[in-house]
Amino acid sequence: MTRNPDKPAPEDAKALRSLLRADLVAAMKARRTEAVTALRTAIGAIDNAEAVEAPTRSASHAVSDHVAGARTGVGSTEAERRVLSVDDVRALLQSQIDDRAGEADRYDTYGQRDAALRLRREADVLSRYLSG
Repeated sequence: MTRNPDKPAPEDAKALRSLLRADLVAAMKARRTEAVTALRTAIGAIDNAEAVEAPTRSASHAVSDHVAGARTGVGSTEAERRVLSVDDVRALLQSQIDDRAGEADRYDTYGQRDAALRLRREADVLSRYLSG
């Protein structure tokens, strides 16, 4: 079920992300395709923003099993993720909303009213997470 607009949005980034994921599951069960699409892309954008750049390895660095401080085994390729603030997450959601609104306007220009309406419904789903 999508967030109750009368209840303020969470003030914590983890809580907001958890709410998005829980609402995604509910939207999938209810077969609400616009909500599923909007929530999946928003969660994906958040995941991408949390990713850190992989270190670049130059050809001049030799790879050895005997390098001091080298990590091997399970988890050796894991990297810490960036920690986003609730404002960062809301900015990502606003960007998703703005992108959909711009595309909807373009679809309207080309006479594709159904596609424009779908994008506006997706933007409306995400805008509920900004109030608060």
